Amino acid sequence: MASIYDIEVKHIDGTEGTLADYRGKVLLVVNVASKCGLTPQYEGLEKLYEANQPLGLEVLGFPANDFAGQEPGSEAEIASFCSLKFNVQFPMFSKISAVGKDQHPLYAALTAAQPAATGDDAMRDRLKSFGMTPNPPPDVLWNFEKFLVGRGGDVVARFAPSVTAEDPRLLSAIELELSK
Repeated sequence: MASIYDIEVKHIDGTEGTLADYRGKVLLVVNVASKCGLTPQYEGLEKLYEANQPLGLEVLGFPANDFAGQEPGSEAEIASFCSLKFNVQFPMFSKISAVGKDQHPLYAALTAAQPAATGDDAMRDRLKSFGMTPNPPPDVLWNFEKFLVGRGGDVVARFAPSVTAEDPRLLSAIELELSK
């Protein structure tokens, strides 16, 4: 399997690259959406980024319209929303598919490396309570699922959408990776 750093990505401004730009950093990869009940998580993610970016953390936002059409906007609309509503400074990328037949290679690699997410059961029950059928593992469950990638490029943890940026389980995992 190729390294996660070899995966091609496109920044929200249209510039192309790979995750090699972030080699040696701790990465928190998040599939995001602007019209989701979890959208306020942008605020916590930005605070997490600001506090830990000097220590080597990069939060990487990948908009995805996979769940109930909750990211319908264009890249320009998404960038404007994130900037104006949440003052997002962390890197944002072009819209991708996190699940399904058009799944981006990044998400294929992430889910293969970490098929189960911490906090998954609570989020599955929550979706069922809304009459939704959750995706089966290893698929991404919903918007704002988080993958933690260590400095060496290994996917070391995965957190369900309901695990916020303030959750001690996520903070502990990030702290551990930053200490390496």
